[in-house]
Order: sequence, then structure tokens, then C-alpha cells
Amino acid sequence: MSALDGKVAVITGASRGIGRAVAVKLGEAGAHVVRLARTLGTGGGPGPVEIEHALDIACDITDAADLLRAAERVRESAGTPDILVSNAGGFLLKPFLQTSADDFRAQIEVNLVGAFGVLKTFLPMMSDRGGHVVTIGSVADHVPFPGNAAYSASKFGLRGLHEVLRAEYAGSGLRMTLISPGPTDTALWDPIGPDRRDDLPNRSAMLTPEDVADAVLYAVTRSSRAVVDLIRLSAG
Repeated sequence: MSALDGKVAVITGASRGIGRAVAVKLGEAGAHVVRLARTLGTGGGPGPVEIEHALDIACDITDAADLLRAAERVRESAGTPDILVSNAGGFLLKPFLQTSADDFRAQIEVNLVGAFGVLKTFLPMMSDRGGHVVTIGSVADHVPFPGNAAYSASKFGLRGLHEVLRAEYAGSGLRMTLISPGPTDTALWDPIGPDRRDDLPNRSAMLTPEDVADAVLYAVTRSSRAVVDLIRLSAG
């Protein structure tokens, strides 16, 4: 029997990068995986993950009505989630004085308000039976970096939200984990070209999405006695 046999795992931002790697990892461990992303099922994103049990749902996490529709489909098709991985987000690398108000709002909207919407939608389904909520943060949620004003503000806020939920749900049987990885080699770096810059790590020295997925799997497969509140990852 695999570690997650019979469990339902919902992953946001799961069409590529970290989210896709998490979907594959949890699926390999036996979970019934539900991937949420804007492009899934629309012909605009990668195809289904190659695991035995998987469901793809097109969903914009910044749209409350879209989230409610997705949650209802999850309930009807897969059941109540046992695991929720809030991963969807964006990345902006821009000095503060070059960051417009619209830039700032966009980062807060997807990285913080979007995550709030995901939690607000799915937690009521999960709270009566317990489960595990994993939030994917960033090294930028606890370390200040030049050029990260908008992104860091959103991720620091996300860490604050995680800490409040951890306190509110303590003892409820619903566990909360924040995973804060360092730079991870995903397509978000494509327009930036870190290998051409002296102020950024080369992509070959970054974490891989699979490294982060391994941390998610570790957190959600601990015994009910062990709560993994926080995992911070860096490349060795």
C-alpha cells in the first residue's frame, strides 16, 4: 500500500513547475490528484500528468466564482480533499522605484489574495474531517532581497496568513505547513535569464521542482502526532 492511498490531493498552479512536480509526486504516492490551473482543460497548457488517478480543472484562483465551481466539481468527482497544496503564484523581479502600483497590486492579488481565496473556499470542506494544508512560500518570505519589493511583500503576507491559520486551527486535526524554497529552476526565470546576470544564481545551482515536491510529500506523510509547521529549503 502506498503512503497516500485513498487520499484526495488538490494542487493549485499545477500545470507546470513546482505544482506539476507536486502532482506527480503525490500521485506516485497513491493520492487521487486534482490539478487546478487557468490553462488546464483549455488546450492552452500541458497535458494531464501521467498518474493513475488524476483530474484537471481549469480555474483562475483570483476569481471567487471560478473557485466555487472548481470546489463543487472536486466534491462531486473526487470527494472532500484530504490535502490542499496552495502553490499558484507569480514572480516579479524589479527595483522598488521601477515598480508601479499596478505591478504591486498584481503580485498581491495572485500571491496573497488568490491564496486567501483558495483557503477560504476549501478549508470549510476540510475542517470537519481534518487534513493537511501546504502553502508554498519562498525564501523571499523571510529574507529581504533587492528588487523584490512587490514579490516579497506578497510572500511575507502569505507567511503571516499561514501563521494565523496555524494558530486558529491548532488542535483541530487540520495541519498547516509552510514550505519556503530558495530559487527554484522553473519557467518563471525564462524572461529574466539569471545565467546572464552576476546578481542571480545560475539555474544549474537552483533547486528543482522535484526538490520542493519531495518536501511536500515529507510533510503530508508524517504521523498524526507530528506537525511540520515550516520547511525552509536551499540548494546545497
